[in-house]
Amino acid sequence: MHIVYSEDHKLRNSQTELYGGELVSPFERPERMDYIIGEFNRRNYNNIVEPTAFDLAPVLDVHEEHYVKFLSNAVKRWEEAGFKGEAIPNIWPGRSTRSNIIPDHIEAQLGYYCLASETSISHGTYEAALSSKNVVLSAADKVLDGERSAFALCRPPGHHASVDQYGGYCFFNNAAIAAQRALNNGAKRVAILDVDFHHGNGTQQIFYDRDDVLTISLHGDPHEAFPYFLGFADESGSGAGEGYNVNYPMPSGTNYETWSTALNDAFGKIRNYNSDYLIVSLGVDTFENDPISFFKLKSADFSHYGQKIAKLDLPTLFVMEGGYAVEEIGVNTVNVIDGFSNGTS
Repeated sequence: MHIVYSEDHKLRNSQTELYGGELVSPFERPERMDYIIGEFNRRNYNNIVEPTAFDLAPVLDVHEEHYVKFLSNAVKRWEEAGFKGEAIPNIWPGRSTRSNIIPDHIEAQLGYYCLASETSISHGTYEAALSSKNVVLSAADKVLDGERSAFALCRPPGHHASVDQYGGYCFFNNAAIAAQRALNNGAKRVAILDVDFHHGNGTQQIFYDRDDVLTISLHGDPHEAFPYFLGFADESGSGAGEGYNVNYPMPSGTNYETWSTALNDAFGKIRNYNSDYLIVSLGVDTFENDPISFFKLKSADFSHYGQKIAKLDLPTLFVMEGGYAVEEIGVNTVNVIDGFSNGTS
């Protein structure tokens, strides 16, 4: 399996995150990738490759052009307005206001385009998101060109980014970009399996009314967990997409036995869908010691479910999402890839 990775992710090195009423050092930080790459090296993986550069066309296949333009110059406009520090929104279009209005001022635009205020926009954020797009497209093309699997070691992650909103540390939806790439290159049906602790709200929103992408997410119950306002079990798609969105919300303290029961059910839906291609949004924040999650998976469990994914016997693209227990993120991520590789050998 080729692992596609770029050091350009380090261009995003934000210093502030709003958490619990305080500005703290972000949970999503460059060191996450250092631990993963370090673990791949420790286990003698020698197939880590640089991405190819792609233009914006694949991004614009899933994101609105005005949103991409906003991201491209948000920091510059923030500073030109005289604001200090990193760009963090403080006002949103609410239920009692006109939510379809996009004001001219950068302060208001941040609120319009932002899902949640934990995610600051700093120098290098847009450039890192472009690099992450290159990583996922390069890995996707390896699978489309006939390789059985590939791993896109993306940072920033992507699954919270919707058609025109960022948040949850996500700016471009890497998994959605890869899914559309596959469809544009001949795939008829693509399945996205999101195993991150947090619901893949952006992925759901992008494909909610379509039947050519099956979106499945296993995640913390949104009554208790971010992103709170999406990810409930009754959200099954609309129009042509009815029945092609599946959510498995689970409560605090969920262990691997319960979690894997939901995973097995998801596997049945993927098989019935007859997908040409599987994309796994791989978040390892289901780990028992993750600082901003509440599932109880252990490191060995990641190897086990990697083996189970392999048994689907589909061309598979892994796309890195979350995971914030920094010292264990490398072990847990590589355990999934090891388990998958051993399951297909």
